[in-house]
Amino acid sequence: QEEKKQLTLKVEELERKLETTSTQNIEFLQVIAKREESIHQCQLRLEEKTRECSSLARQLEMAIEDAKRQVEQTRERATSRERAAQSKMLDLETQLSRNKTELNQLRRSKDDAERRYESRLQDLKDRLEQSESTNRSMQNYVQFLKSSYANVF
Repeated sequence: QEEKKQLTLKVEELERKLETTSTQNIEFLQVIAKREESIHQCQLRLEEKTRECSSLARQLEMAIEDAKRQVEQTRERATSRERAAQSKMLDLETQLSRNKTELNQLRRSKDDAERRYESRLQDLKDRLEQSESTNRSMQNYVQFLKSSYANVF
């Protein structure tokens, strides 16, 4: 009986330990379940953040591509404008050169015309002076004739 009593006590003690262990197991299972739920929630958030990061990465790549395209378009427009400006500058330089040549030709023509007109003017002055001299000679001759006729008659 003593043995039985001790065994009963041991059994009761083991049953209490078993109950305590079962309670601990239930608590551990609850903690594990909470942790698994927390891990599941974290995985869901991680997946959401991963999708968001992928979306942002695609948007960033698209923005970079768009910026590159805009830079290239701007560079092409600037190059085109520069070529047009250079072409216009060459046209203007050519026109300036033609205008300078034409101006020089006009100056030479003007100088030639002035020399011709000066020469012609001098000729006309000389002729006028000769004509006036001839006119005076004739007037003197007419005066001489008048006085001669007056003396004769």
